[in-house]
Amino acid sequence: MSTAPVDRAADRAPVRVRLAVLLALQCTVVLVCVLATTLVAMSTQERSIRTATEERVLDVARSLAELDQVRRAVLLDADAATAELQPLADVVAAASGVDYVVVTDARGIRLTHPNPAERGRSVSTDATAVLAGETFLGTETGTIGPSLRAKVPVRAGDAETGAVIGTASVGVLESEIAGSYEEAVGGLLPWVAGSIVLGVVLSGLLTAALRRRVRRLEADARELETQRRISGALRDQTHEFHTRLHVIRGLVAEGETGDALTYIGGLAPVASGLSIDDPALRALLDGLAAEHRGLRVDPASLVPRGVVDDDALSVIGNLVRNAAEAAGPGGRVDVLVLAGDERLTIDVADDGPGVPPADVARIFDRGVSSKAPSGRGVGLDLVRRIAGARGGSITVGAAAAGGARFTVELPHAGVRA
Repeated sequence: MSTAPVDRAADRAPVRVRLAVLLALQCTVVLVCVLATTLVAMSTQERSIRTATEERVLDVARSLAELDQVRRAVLLDADAATAELQPLADVVAAASGVDYVVVTDARGIRLTHPNPAERGRSVSTDATAVLAGETFLGTETGTIGPSLRAKVPVRAGDAETGAVIGTASVGVLESEIAGSYEEAVGGLLPWVAGSIVLGVVLSGLLTAALRRRVRRLEADARELETQRRISGALRDQTHEFHTRLHVIRGLVAEGETGDALTYIGGLAPVASGLSIDDPALRALLDGLAAEHRGLRVDPASLVPRGVVDDDALSVIGNLVRNAAEAAGPGGRVDVLVLAGDERLTIDVADDGPGVPPADVARIFDRGVSSKAPSGRGVGLDLVRRIAGARGGSITVGAAAAGGARFTVELPHAGVRA
C-alpha cells in the first residue's frame, strides 16, 4: 500500500542550514552597506552644516562692515558709538540667526556685545591681523564659549583700500552647530532604521524564494532518480517477459501445447471456479486468485462478454495487487466489478492498515510507495493516468474490514464522461 510518508528531514537539514547562512550573510551585507552609507551621510551633513555656517557668518560680517552707519559710528566716542550700534547689532543677530555681533574701534575696544559688561573692554582674542586689514574665519574661544566666527576689518572710504577704523565680528556657538548636526542626524536615523528593516525583509523574501526554488529542484531531482530506477526495473522486467514469450512461442510452434500450458501455469498459477462471463476478466481474476489466496470476487459482479478492455484489466490488476500487498499474507481482498450502460465500476477493498486521510492525495504519485525495493510506486500512478485519460474517477475510502477501499469508474471505450 502506498501510504507511508517518506521522511526527507535529514535531506532538507543541510539545505536549511545553507539558506540560514545565506540569509545571515545577506543581512550582514545590508547592515554594513546601510551603516557605511549612514556614516558617509553623517559626515557629509556635518561638513554641509559647518560650510553653510561659515558662509553665513562671513556674509553677515562683511555686510555689517560695509554699512555707512557702522563706518560713521566707530569714529565716535565709545558711549555714543555703543548707543548707535548696539540696537543695530541686536537686529542683525536676530535676523541672521547668529549668536553675537561685536563691533570694535581701531584699538580693538568692543563697542557692541550681547553681554553689556563686556562693552568698552578689549576683545578677548587677538585682533592684530584683522586690524591690519586681514579677514579671519575659524573657531575661537571667547567670553561666551567656543564659536565659529568671521572677523572683517571696517574701512573708511573704499572697502578694499581704505584705512582700517575698526572690526566687525560675527559668530555662532559650536554648541549651536552641534545641535543642528544632532537634529539633522535625528531626522536621518528613522530612514536608516527603515532601510535596515526593508533590507532584512527583502533578504528574507529572497531567501524564502530561493528556499522554494531549491525545494522544487530537490523534488525534481528525486523524481528523476525515481523515474530512473523505475525505468531500469521496467527494462529488466521487459527483458524477462520477452524471454518468457520466446519460450512460449517456441513451445507452441513445436506443437507442445501441453508443455506450453504447464510453463504458463508455473508463471501464473490459475484457480478456477469464478463465475465471470467475460473470459478476459475471468482469466485475470483466476490468475490473481492463485497469487493471493485471500482474493474474494463478489458474486454480485456482473460483466457481459466483451465489455472489459485492456484499460479496465490493467486497473483491476493493479488495484488487486496493491490491495494484496496491503493485506499481506493471509489477508483478504474483495473485488466487485459491475458493468452499467455507460460505465464500468471497479471496487477493490482490503483488510490492511488503510490509507490515512493526509496521504490520500500523494499515494497516486509515481514512485511513492511503502515498499523499499526500487521500481515500486507505479501501479496506482498507472490507475490514476488511465482513469484521467478515460474521463473516469477514483474514490479512496475505508473498507468495512478496516482497510482501504478503491472505487474506480471508467466510461466504456468510446464514451467520455
